[in-house]
Amino acid sequence: MNRPARLAVGVVSTGRVGAVLGAALMRAGHTVVAASGVSKESVQRAEELLPDVPLLPPDEVVRRADLVLLALPDDALRGMVRGLAAADALRSGQIVVHTCGAHGVDVLAPAAERGALPLALHPVMTFTGRAEDLERLATCCFGVTAGDGDEAAWSVGEALVVEMGAEPVRIPDAARPLYHTALAHGANHLVTLVAEAADLLKQAGVGDPNRMLGPLLSAALDNALRHGDRALTGPVARGDVGTVKAHLRVLAENAPEMLSTYRALAARTAERAEESGLLRPDLAPDVFAALEPGEDRR
Repeated sequence: MNRPARLAVGVVSTGRVGAVLGAALMRAGHTVVAASGVSKESVQRAEELLPDVPLLPPDEVVRRADLVLLALPDDALRGMVRGLAAADALRSGQIVVHTCGAHGVDVLAPAAERGALPLALHPVMTFTGRAEDLERLATCCFGVTAGDGDEAAWSVGEALVVEMGAEPVRIPDAARPLYHTALAHGANHLVTLVAEAADLLKQAGVGDPNRMLGPLLSAALDNALRHGDRALTGPVARGDVGTVKAHLRVLAENAPEMLSTYRALAARTAERAEESGLLRPDLAPDVFAALEPGEDRR
């Protein structure tokens, strides 16, 4: 894999992701020559992770850079790229990288039209924006996307990821939406699920729900990653219809806002358990019937 030459890096902007990846590139031997940050939090992150790096408007940051790192929200990225192109801030020979999971390289078309090399490098990790994130990069993957058939661009993207201490995984441009949907479905909805479980435990009088949930959920996640559907346990997979109905009644009385989520997840769990042979075929119809709306009132 080709190692990129030492590059002048411009970071737009110093949010949680941009500041950390800028620091990771500095640690790899590149020079962050400028960054943009407006909010108090962004300025503070820049001071901590990118010390002595001047904070400038985005177009000035980009003009100084060989490697442009656009660490922006999904919906802000397209407009920023167009604005930078309209301001003539982009030039031939630059490497222009964005960190959004939902977009491939098409969103960087205005940069490519000016001769820049477009790359999408999405870190599959949640960021705090603090120094410890630099060490956590060693445990994560990046979804790497470059232009179809441009092997040199793929190699540059992979090399940059390796330099930051992470593992590159190639994601074809056309697969990018499906890739990001998978990550958001798994990570974002997991947070909601865990928070709701903790809320129920608090209602049950458990003083420290996290202490109780931590070992259970860590084991469940580890087993799921190792064994897939075979890791399923609990009343739905066993076909314990009476317990499932009791859960629905408890939620109806104590947390009705969680009922629809429980039903949807339990029904999908039952489908996967039946397909994998965990849920007996003779018990499955009763499980699905119990999950129909209205059962919690019977």
